[in-house]
Amino acid sequence: MNSIHIASVDKFLIIIYLAVLLLIGLLSSKKQRGNDENFLLAGRKLSLPAFTATLVSTWYGGILGVGEFTYHYGLLNWVTQALPYYLFAILFAFFIAPKVRKTELYTIPDQLYIHYGKTAGLIGSIFIFLLVSPASYLLMLSILFRAIFGIPFWVAVLISICFSTLYVFFGGFKSVVKTDMFQFVLMFSGFAILVITLFVKFGGLKFLQSNLPPAHLRFDGGQGLQYIFVWFFIALWTFVDPGFYQRCYAVKTPGTARNGILLAIVFWIFFDFLTTTAGLYARAIFQDIPGLMAFPLLGEQILPPVLCGIFFISLMATIMSTLDSNSFLAAVTFGRDIVWRIRQDVNITVATQFGLGLTLLFSVILLTIVPSVVKIWYLLGSLFIPSLLLPLVSVFYQRVRVPQNSTILAMITAFCGSCSWLLSGIFQTSLSDPSFPLGVQPFFIGLAFSVFIYIYHHLSRYFSTT
Repeated sequence: MNSIHIASVDKFLIIIYLAVLLLIGLLSSKKQRGNDENFLLAGRKLSLPAFTATLVSTWYGGILGVGEFTYHYGLLNWVTQALPYYLFAILFAFFIAPKVRKTELYTIPDQLYIHYGKTAGLIGSIFIFLLVSPASYLLMLSILFRAIFGIPFWVAVLISICFSTLYVFFGGFKSVVKTDMFQFVLMFSGFAILVITLFVKFGGLKFLQSNLPPAHLRFDGGQGLQYIFVWFFIALWTFVDPGFYQRCYAVKTPGTARNGILLAIVFWIFFDFLTTTAGLYARAIFQDIPGLMAFPLLGEQILPPVLCGIFFISLMATIMSTLDSNSFLAAVTFGRDIVWRIRQDVNITVATQFGLGLTLLFSVILLTIVPSVVKIWYLLGSLFIPSLLLPLVSVFYQRVRVPQNSTILAMITAFCGSCSWLLSGIFQTSLSDPSFPLGVQPFFIGLAFSVFIYIYHHLSRYFSTT
């Protein structure tokens, strides 16, 4: 991967940013010790600004992946990585978020344990633990550290872990929220500076039209409708995303949860405009670079010292705000939803802290096996969302719900269907570029199994009563 050459003043600014971030997180941690509800949900006292800032920053951590996607496929990035998430977030805001807050629970698996029993809850907890792995974000941050400071990759991994999770270990969710509010401002500032500079230096739409491949300005990016269709279904991740639920549980009122998500969508639209525009400029300016380095190379070659440093801080803030959040979510899932559910005499905070170490270990293994941001997203989404989607949505809509045994069967068969289809594609070609039978993506196979179980149950019940 390319190295980045930036001025010493820019590196100094990055070091200051890391120190301030660690200080904010550790200072916040002092108020959280000895109280599980504070450690897990910040006392359920999130205000609208805090809720919005932490949701916006943590839902957008894959910034290098966005640059990679836009560099290769142009506007398709917005169609697949932005538009469907707005639509599903709106639905979540109106139909699920207020219901989540009213339950006074802690996690997604709580819903599964209550409505479907211990076995379904445990299966769901394992799936969620794997789904929220911060591997892709750890990979991106490590790539940045290696490129900027010229250090070995595994040293960069260790530094990334220390600066993004040390305060989480001590402070829990309150430290996540406080650092997210700081990083929310930084992520917008850096990209606004970059896009304005690009526009002034190169011009606007005419420059892009003259220097981009024609497919980059088409909404399908030359990939076809099925490819778009898959990503729209993967965006159903919104309905099973533990980060959404955690923040809804932690907010003051159900109305604040709804309004905060709607306000977050406005910020996401603006940030997506900035990042997609920057990605298009990267492809127009650089004809043959690794896509994952699109944004770093723009910052290095286009921005002057100091502004360049601010932009690289923006990249790091965008990644780290999600890395710390997902690490904590996975740790809570392990500590509370798996360990504590099996042995209720354990200390939840201590079990969560142990889960944080296990989470990071799993993430390192995953990024070693699949060293691609987009492929990690695709892999995790395809394997686990089909298993969780219907059981979780039906918690809030009883007409859709099926009994405990049918729910367990739907979860297991959906996972097995997606997994077997994925493996068949890998065996035909390779892990990096699997070729699936009949061209059907694993996500649809898994979801089809789950839908079949639900339809079969409801039809059986209907005919038995007629």
